[in-house]
Amino acid sequence: MIALMAERVSAACDGASKGNPGPAGWAWVIADGADTVVRWEAGPLGTATNNVAELTALERLLTATDPAVPLEIRMDSQYAMKAVTTWLPGWKRKGWKTSSGKPVANQELVVSIDALLTGRSVEFRYVPAHQVDGDPLNDFADRAASRAATEQEAAGSELGSPPPPAAPAAARAAGARGSTSGATARTASAPQRRGAGKAVRTLKAKFPGRCRCGRSYAAGEPISKNDEGWGHPACRAGAGGTD
Repeated sequence: MIALMAERVSAACDGASKGNPGPAGWAWVIADGADTVVRWEAGPLGTATNNVAELTALERLLTATDPAVPLEIRMDSQYAMKAVTTWLPGWKRKGWKTSSGKPVANQELVVSIDALLTGRSVEFRYVPAHQVDGDPLNDFADRAASRAATEQEAAGSELGSPPPPAAPAAARAAGARGSTSGATARTASAPQRRGAGKAVRTLKAKFPGRCRCGRSYAAGEPISKNDEGWGHPACRAGAGGTD
C-alpha cells in the first residue's frame, strides 16, 4: 500500500526592524489553496536587527507547524533563506565559522532552524517585497511584522486580532521593484533609484536590509546613509516614507 503525501501548504514569514537595529518584530502566515490567510501570528522582539527578525519569523513558523505537513515558505529575505539553505552546510563543516574564520552571526537562531528543518519537506521560494500586485502572503506577513515592531505587541488569528491594515496603493507603487519571483537560488535585481533634488552619494548594499521607510532593499541595490542608518537614496534625498 502506497502512503499518500500530504498536500504542500503555502506559508510566508517576514521580519521588520525600525532602525536596524531598532524596535523589531516578526510574523508568519499560513494560507489555504486560494492563497487566503487562514492562520497568522506576529510578535515583538524589543530592539533587534532586521536579520534577527527575519530568522526569528522563520523559526516561529517552523515551530508552529506540523513537521509532517510539507511547506512552501515564501520570504523576501535573501539573507535568511541563504543562511539556512546555502551557507549552513559549510558553516557546520567549519565548526560554525564563516569562510573568513569568523563566528557565524545569529548562530543560535540558525542552529534552531536547522534542527526544525531536519526530516521535513520544506520548499523555500524567494518573493520580492513591496510589489504592486505582489505575493499576498508575503505582503500580509510584512505588514504584520511591521506593526509588531512599531507597537511591540503580540497579535494573531488565535488572539482574535484584526488583520494588519493594507498599505495605501500609492505606497505600494512607490515600493515596487521591476523583478519577478523565483526559486531559492535566484536573486532579484532592482532598478536604481534617484532622489528628487540634489544628488545623494550612494553605494551598493553588501547585504539585504530595510530602509527607515519600512521597505526592504536587496543586496547590490544602491543605498545611502540617513539619520537612522542605511536606506533608499530617495528616502534620504526627499520625502521618503516614515516608520
